[in-house]
Amino acid sequence: MRRTSASLVAGTLVAALAWASSPSTPAVALDPSAGVADLTQDLNQILSDSRLTIARAGVVVKSAESGEELYATDAGKLLIPASNTKLFTSAAAAETLGLDYRFTTSVLSTGRKAGKVLTGDLVLRGTGDPTMLAEDYDALAARVARAGVKVVTGRLVADDSWFDAQRLGNDWAWDDETAYYAAPISALTASPDKDYDAGSVIVAVAAENGKVKVTTTPDTGYLKIVNRATAGSETDVLIERQHGTRTVVITGTVADPYQEWVAVDDPTAYASSLFRESLARHGVKVLGRTTTGAAPKGAKELAAHESMTLGELLVPFMKLSNNIHAEILTKAMGRKAADQGTWAAGLKVTTDFATTNGAQVINMRDGSGLSRRDGFSPGSIVQFLSAVRGKPWFDTWYKSLPIAGESERFVGGTLRSRMAGTPAAGNVHAKTGSLTGVTALSGYVTSADGEPLIFSIMLNQYLSGSPKDIEDKIAVRLAQFSRASASGEPVELRASDPGPAGDLECSWLKPAQC
Repeated sequence: MRRTSASLVAGTLVAALAWASSPSTPAVALDPSAGVADLTQDLNQILSDSRLTIARAGVVVKSAESGEELYATDAGKLLIPASNTKLFTSAAAAETLGLDYRFTTSVLSTGRKAGKVLTGDLVLRGTGDPTMLAEDYDALAARVARAGVKVVTGRLVADDSWFDAQRLGNDWAWDDETAYYAAPISALTASPDKDYDAGSVIVAVAAENGKVKVTTTPDTGYLKIVNRATAGSETDVLIERQHGTRTVVITGTVADPYQEWVAVDDPTAYASSLFRESLARHGVKVLGRTTTGAAPKGAKELAAHESMTLGELLVPFMKLSNNIHAEILTKAMGRKAADQGTWAAGLKVTTDFATTNGAQVINMRDGSGLSRRDGFSPGSIVQFLSAVRGKPWFDTWYKSLPIAGESERFVGGTLRSRMAGTPAAGNVHAKTGSLTGVTALSGYVTSADGEPLIFSIMLNQYLSGSPKDIEDKIAVRLAQFSRASASGEPVELRASDPGPAGDLECSWLKPAQC
């Protein structure tokens, strides 16, 4: 998963060296030097963009070394952070769970084995692993078969009790229910790909011999497919799961191959169906039905699978802004800290960690930022980003942030197509955030003088297309900042085109469109 390039290595070395170690509108210079005065003037000008006239904009810039505030406007205002929320969730997870934390998925038996017959139940127990693929469930089934089990007289029990039964996050929009970036959360789940989009299935269509063929990844009978699409001269197709069901209805016309990531209705049932199908392929017959429940005490382990470490998971989580990883880690923190795999317990862990590390103006409703009731002030974000620099896990966490202008998906992430060819490219390490009417960018940048800076940009309630170019202009100007010189040379950015991804993280749209 982790990819490198010459520019990334060089940038990382420079960044590692650089990072060792009240509201006012319009903002005024907080340092008497000409460089800071020019920076203030330029940022004020960037924020005077007409798209922000009716909007709310909070921006804070601080020196990481001295802690001095170089620029601030609406620093203490509570704004919707979108996926900037993941800064807090990921850091709290690194602190609470540790970078070596792994999820475990295991197969247990509740009865006695006599020859090839297991008298009793077979239990599939999960702890929330979002990286489980169909092939991993198949490997578990193969191990059961290699243990000599051919018949299970009892049931297949899906044990998802590590987390509670609340599947959807607080305040999530009803019309996001079938979207893979709002998939239901469970301690047993499965991903269709190595982006690890847990709780979803890829549904693909293609025109063949005048008809529309439908396939799924993984190949599973869990979904009921109703194919009403027809072959045509253009691809204009809708793939949609019906509310509260396993039924996916496909309508429209298909000319070129097309695919959609669709959230399942019940990730526990989905995962257990994949496992049962794998058992059958390996010659293991389970006579009883599939049900849910906690494994009884004394159940014996037949097979187990461990995930990658949290330190490794941070890369797809943060680079691609994966909502489901955020929510699973939130419940995992609740289980670790309070023996409760709930949103309430996990959010308390994150909130306590955030406030202890300088974030005083916060309101957390979920771990990902999908809730519109999440709120942070840009000042709190900057204080938090400053405080975590001293943590032993900071270097790994810092490298997991998207990097401006780096084209590799697992390097540049949601910033890979932004600020390329500017002083910010390979320099800005920051978390993006996008919802309709909301965009945010918060993180770290090294100035032209080699001074490490921390910044947070939060734009809310605009009615235009996404003004991410304003964020980019500010970040580029910070990369040009010098205390001793006048304004940096203006850099012409690529024209802003929000397109279909304008109000969502680009990696939330599949295939990635940025």
